[in-house]
Formats: sequence, structure tokens, C-alpha cells
Amino acid sequence: MGVKISGKFVGGLNTKMTHKLSDQIIFTDPPLDNGGEGKSFSPTDLLATAAGSCVMTIMAIYAKKNSIDLSGMFCDVEKHMSKEPPRRVSQIDIEVYLPKKLPLVQREALESVGSSCPVLLSLNPDVVVRKLYRYEV
Repeated sequence: MGVKISGKFVGGLNTKMTHKLSDQIIFTDPPLDNGGEGKSFSPTDLLATAAGSCVMTIMAIYAKKNSIDLSGMFCDVEKHMSKEPPRRVSQIDIEVYLPKKLPLVQREALESVGSSCPVLLSLNPDVVVRKLYRYEV
């Protein structure tokens, strides 16, 4: 069974997207460099956001199964658009900040799991993904 999301054009250049199972709503607005007001996530921002969220989620699933405490984990994501047509996401940089107390064996396992995130595996191979893990939390 698939997940259903409904979308509605709400005027200007904006959409309202509703996750049907939870009724959670996300509004989108194009980025400033593409005629938007930058007042919300753009569709390509959501792609980059999904990549960062997915890496942390897949690591959290692994951590829960293996009794690893990831308290304080967070990430920073930076999306880069192509400079030449066609307009597309050309690079996503993801920095994941993890607890510094994690032993090397857990760090290696978590980094490996993070690379198996379904969002990253669904991206076109032309999209450069740079992941950096920092053990500073």
C-alpha cells in the first residue's frame, strides 16, 4: 500500500500538500532565484530536507534496534542548484552531528547505515551527495 499525499494550488506560486494519513500540511513556495518569495520550503528544498531527515531516521532506526543513544543528534543540509539548464538539484551536502561518546565500531556502523537511506538511493546518480559525520554532540 502506498502513502497518499494530496496537493492543492493555493495561488501565486504556492501549493499546499497534505499527508493523508496524518493530515500534516506543508506549504511550498519557489526559491527567490526562481520567482518565489522564499517564504516556505521550495519543492527542491523538500528534496534536500528529505535526504537529511532520511539519513538521521535510518540511523535512529538502527540505533534503537542496537540500544545506541543518539540523543542530541542533528544535521545541517545545504542544497545546490545546477548553474546550467536544466534547472535541477546538482548537489546536497549533509553534515550529521552525533554524540562524541560513540565508540568507533558504532560510528562505522551508523555511517554505513546512513548511506543506505532510501531517499539517497532514489536520487539520480548525477546528484552529488556529500556526507560528513561530526562527533561533537
